[in-house]
Amino acid sequence: MKTRFSQGRRHTLGLLASAIPLSMIGTARASDTWPQSAVRIIVPYPPGGVTDIVARQFAERLAPAFGQSIIVENRGGAGGTIGIDAMVKSKPDGTTFAFGAISPITLNPYLMKVGYDPLKDIIPVASVMYSPVYLLATKAFKGKTFDDAISLAKSNPDGVTIACSGYGSVGHIMIEQLRRQSRANFVPVPYKGANQMLPDAVGGQFDLCTSNPSDAVTGLIQKGDLRLLAVSAPKRLPKLPDMPTLAEIGYKEANLISLFGFFAPAGTPPEAVQRFNAEVNKLLTQSDLSNKLLNLDNVPDPGTPAQFAETIRSEYTANGKTIKEAGIKAR
Repeated sequence: MKTRFSQGRRHTLGLLASAIPLSMIGTARASDTWPQSAVRIIVPYPPGGVTDIVARQFAERLAPAFGQSIIVENRGGAGGTIGIDAMVKSKPDGTTFAFGAISPITLNPYLMKVGYDPLKDIIPVASVMYSPVYLLATKAFKGKTFDDAISLAKSNPDGVTIACSGYGSVGHIMIEQLRRQSRANFVPVPYKGANQMLPDAVGGQFDLCTSNPSDAVTGLIQKGDLRLLAVSAPKRLPKLPDMPTLAEIGYKEANLISLFGFFAPAGTPPEAVQRFNAEVNKLLTQSDLSNKLLNLDNVPDPGTPAQFAETIRSEYTANGKTIKEAGIKAR
């Protein structure tokens, strides 16, 4: 699905960003008037999701700043891998970017065959936002706190079951990290997406589950069908100031998030990367935009280009270690 945003259109949303190449950026120079043609943003997920919504609102804001049309193209499939691969294989002339989670770069290469080198073929352009991970209890769980879950998982021969929205997902990796750090018998129950997992959560088919925030999850919490035990985030969430992070209660390695940002193919002119980053950062200073992002249950993530690159490298290395030690196999 392609949508074109002309330079005359404006919109409202906001985020926080930063940028840095993971590999050597191409030596070609972009002209002072970049861009001289339409810019394409590939979204590696289907239309309608939060990632697609955010990308399109950025496109509407960036179009007048660039003085060119911006085309948003959805290329979903294989957990974001198909869209990232399409971006990597595009001509690196500063007219093609991608917006999505970092998991196709830091996680998918360990779990499936990909057509790109995650650390050489992709330039991170701007970190934008992170989505925290909720650790939730269902009605099947008889404890009250996460400490209770640890105790039960150590004392119960059958352990404590924790569902997640996918095999090899961020939630799955978080469960494996909890198992390693606590030495408790947490039993992963991977589903094929949150839409399949949540009805079983309401039915108490497992004890706990991990999930990114969403309207559906918030509704189940408000109805009492799910209960929040902890959040996985760099710091306490503005909307949940009394809820501790996993790091605060002693599980730093399991304190994982879903990070989103803009990327470009290796070889993209440095001037194009820097200009794109600068314009994104201008948008991220607007409070109305960042507030709208928070309303989408995502958190603006400010930082420098070096911090974004280091985060990706660190996540890639840590995921590889966890997947190997947990025996998670590629599918």
